[in-house]
Amino acid sequence: MTRLLVVEDHPVMSAAIAAGLRREGMAVDVVCDGHAALERLAATRYDVVVLDRDLPGVHGDEVCRRIVAGGSGSRVLMLTAAGTIRDRVDGLDLGADDYLSKPFNFAELAARVRALNRRPAVALPPVLDNGDLKLDPNRRVAFRAERRLDLGPKEFAVLAYLLANAGRAVPAEELLERIWDEATDPFTTTVKTTIGRLRAKLGDPPAVHTVREGGYRIGEP
Repeated sequence: MTRLLVVEDHPVMSAAIAAGLRREGMAVDVVCDGHAALERLAATRYDVVVLDRDLPGVHGDEVCRRIVAGGSGSRVLMLTAAGTIRDRVDGLDLGADDYLSKPFNFAELAARVRALNRRPAVALPPVLDNGDLKLDPNRRVAFRAERRLDLGPKEFAVLAYLLANAGRAVPAEELLERIWDEATDPFTTTVKTTIGRLRAKLGDPPAVHTVREGGYRIGEP
């Protein structure tokens, strides 16, 4: 359930990164300069920011400084064509959480993003559970009454988010913001449809409850 911002001014590279990370089940927004990045960061909370250091407009160094100063908890993976030790040290000293030199292997980029997302501002238990439901975010497996569930990426992410917020009614708008990205039409029935598929796979008795005018909930309030 990673919400991620890619800030990269090379359109081919940004499109390739976004497409690959979406295939990994992440929700990805893309901007091409520092000004647009700061506008998005002011409006949306991101788990990870993949940040090109050499940006037009507001330089990537300044974007990184503002992310850290803002205290949002977003992790920063900085990208740059400069790969010397001094460059890496400078990037980390700015407050970046990780640093990757171009050109890079996509599998390594995806692994680093996943690793950063496992270090949230508020630590979650390694396994999320409620009643007979258990979900392991790191192994990406979920069970109900010891039966392994065959969940798609969005179904898995919704279940994980509801379990992490067990007992609280989670609005559909919050699920849409945290699990889907800018490519999703906010006026569609995407959340309702995904919840329907998840309920069918979870089986009886119902585990995901609809809260009138409040969203969806797992567990008692």
